[in-house]
Amino acid sequence: MDANDSTEPPAAGQASEAPAFVAEPPASRRSPGIIPSQATAGTCTTCGSQPAPSSGNSTTYPYVYAIGGVQHSFPSLGDEKEFAQVTGRSDTTGMTDQQARYQALSQHRYLARRGCYVLTIGGMETYILQPRDPMDLDLLVEAVRPKPSPMDLDAIVGVRGPIAPPEMCNGLMVPIVMFDQLYSFDRASLQKNIPRPKNIPQAQFLDTAEALLDRILQIADNAGATNEDRALNYLAMRYERIYSATAEAYGRNASLTSIDVRPSALSGTRELMDVIFSYTDRTIDVVDKLAVRVDVTEEFPFLVTKLSPYVDR
Repeated sequence: MDANDSTEPPAAGQASEAPAFVAEPPASRRSPGIIPSQATAGTCTTCGSQPAPSSGNSTTYPYVYAIGGVQHSFPSLGDEKEFAQVTGRSDTTGMTDQQARYQALSQHRYLARRGCYVLTIGGMETYILQPRDPMDLDLLVEAVRPKPSPMDLDAIVGVRGPIAPPEMCNGLMVPIVMFDQLYSFDRASLQKNIPRPKNIPQAQFLDTAEALLDRILQIADNAGATNEDRALNYLAMRYERIYSATAEAYGRNASLTSIDVRPSALSGTRELMDVIFSYTDRTIDVVDKLAVRVDVTEEFPFLVTKLSPYVDR
């Protein structure tokens, strides 16, 4: 697969479709890494009257490419009471609490705007999410899901801003991320979307894909904010070859012993990262390395070179 191999992205609101290897959003959706500084309190476009970064001085913030799970809450007691009144007037007979919440957010946009959407990574509340385009509020609502599962994942691409003020989200003080793209999917759909090599049984390949995805997500402090994290998360979502190569290594009785990410020696005006996969033969301890190069200069990473043999300098 080369850097241009892709399929069409899922339509907005289709939370069940996997985002693996989808085309990047059109250029009109991309924005520079600029978020207004938190000099004074302004109005949050997605959270009712809650404070948000003002439109004063601008500061450059880092890009984020993170994978976790979106959780929803209301930022104040008044909002919770309004939600209770809305659900009380609606037909929610037989619904779970989560289904009732999803219905209320879907049918009452003002409630959705006033919600607090938090991306959790590894069980930790990591980012408060806000769409750069208000029309993308629907993506947040779909990420809430009427029937959530531990297998659900959400991937965000955006810009990390300042720490949220305590009144914004029930006292939670974590960075705000203004996202340009949000993908909601489940692990099973992601794995089934990965093309399988013909010589590898389906069950074996799915086990390999799950293990590799888990390994990438569990790498220490992978919050999707460093160049290393963004390169890895991009590959997990967009580059199928890392899965098939790992499955082929297991078929040769080799183990995936390490995944290293380091700045490329060819970096100049662009930020290039080499992602190196080391496979060790379980019988004779010989190590083979494969590497892929990713450009993380801008908000949307992209592939520079395909996975190929790597030799240490």
